[in-house]
Amino acid sequence: MRNIKIFDTTLRDGEQSPGASMNVQEKLQVAKQLAKLGVDIIEAGFAIASPGDFEAIKMIGSEVEGPIICSLARAKEEDIKRSWEALQDAPKKRIHTFHSTSEIHLKYQFKIDQKEALKRSVEMVQLAKSYLDDVEFSPMDATRTEIGYLCDVIEAVIEAGAVTVNIPDTVGYSIPEEFGAMIKEIRRRVKNIDQAVIAVHCHNDLGLAAANSLAAIINGAGQIECTINGIGERAGNCSMEEVVMALRTRRDLYKADTGITTEEIMRSSRLITKITGMSVQPNKAIVGANAFAHESGIHQDGLLKNKSTYEIITPETIGLHKTQFVLGKHSGRHAFRTRLQELGYELNDDKINNAFERFKKLADQKKDIFDEDLEALVSEEFTSVPETYALVDLQISSGINKKPTAIIKLKVGDKEIEKSGNGDGPIDAIFHAIIAITETKSKLLKYEVKAITGGTDALGEVVCSLEEDDKSVSGHGADTDIIVASAKAYINALNKLEAAKR
Repeated sequence: MRNIKIFDTTLRDGEQSPGASMNVQEKLQVAKQLAKLGVDIIEAGFAIASPGDFEAIKMIGSEVEGPIICSLARAKEEDIKRSWEALQDAPKKRIHTFHSTSEIHLKYQFKIDQKEALKRSVEMVQLAKSYLDDVEFSPMDATRTEIGYLCDVIEAVIEAGAVTVNIPDTVGYSIPEEFGAMIKEIRRRVKNIDQAVIAVHCHNDLGLAAANSLAAIINGAGQIECTINGIGERAGNCSMEEVVMALRTRRDLYKADTGITTEEIMRSSRLITKITGMSVQPNKAIVGANAFAHESGIHQDGLLKNKSTYEIITPETIGLHKTQFVLGKHSGRHAFRTRLQELGYELNDDKINNAFERFKKLADQKKDIFDEDLEALVSEEFTSVPETYALVDLQISSGINKKPTAIIKLKVGDKEIEKSGNGDGPIDAIFHAIIAITETKSKLLKYEVKAITGGTDALGEVVCSLEEDDKSVSGHGADTDIIVASAKAYINALNKLEAAKR
């Protein structure tokens, strides 16, 4: 039974999804969850890309225990040095450098020949190796690279010191049979391939990222690069939960497994959805809302007789809690803290107190408190930002043949300001009133509402994505009153924009 390493690039490639940018504290929160999940390597960012990425890599390296912390770097001297500066205090660290090898990229993007590309690749691997032992190299657009040249590059970078060689299907061009055959051919042709781990990084442009990754494992790959929920450039990356559960479910076929704690999969998925604002489609494998839903009478009959008739994975395996936990307005702080610890959340006293106050208000509003409600409450503590604006009061007037009007009172600094706004509907009126007070000029990119649990008293969650001066953020708000939740989400997004400006 081979152990396949999981290289999670949610914080790097995943963050490159349009609108999925995360601030430093959000990245740190995700990294801590990835450590709980049991990933082997966390690609924490692209150190030279921005001061925020540099700071995130540095903070994750010093605060997150367990996984190797990795920074991406182009095959450029300044990139390698910047990556080392970000990583040098991390106990376990890796530099991942890359250079294109396909004729298309070399001719049209880099305007250099194969000889020069190989020379740059080798020199930058050697430079990275002078800083640390753990160096990974990727020949970008490998699946559109002539196989002979690709093997020459791989052999040269291993000789230069790379201990992992990653074969990326950068544009999602390959199909499983072809990609598996490429990995097999690399193993046959590259003389020193036994000195390095073969990794693969597959994109999902043709919907084949997970299938290609699994084909690579059959043919000798030992590391899979992937993201939570499959987020990433364009159509995304190989979905971590899909490839992990395929290996776990079909160990008989693959003779391989990972060290992932699968019970943390659902919590990881929900965290990424909450922070990025990118919802998971209902029919998404493993983590979609319908993944364990059965409507067919034949299926229901079989499940009642034996669950294995129509479920190859049990919900509990991925951490999906079907049982209801009874907490209510009479519950105390100790019971509240204990349940959060059971769910995997460790909060300091201030955060517990803040979350407990919101829990008490929620308990007065709805009859049943579910684990998902608790997770929504505490996630606000993890993703909180300095409050430039705070909601004090809100009144709505709306109806048939009546123009919707909102009266909002916000705390701005030490002052409380109240203004009204009109709109096409109550939500539009709220946003106009908030804009009147804050005098902001942000553009609303997305407004999304969903119920966290069932029932008419369900806690509703709203995501507002705003853009201003080329910065885009996602704000979140939760309340049993969806209008109040909308105001909270919009204000949360404005606070994130203000924090980003500072």
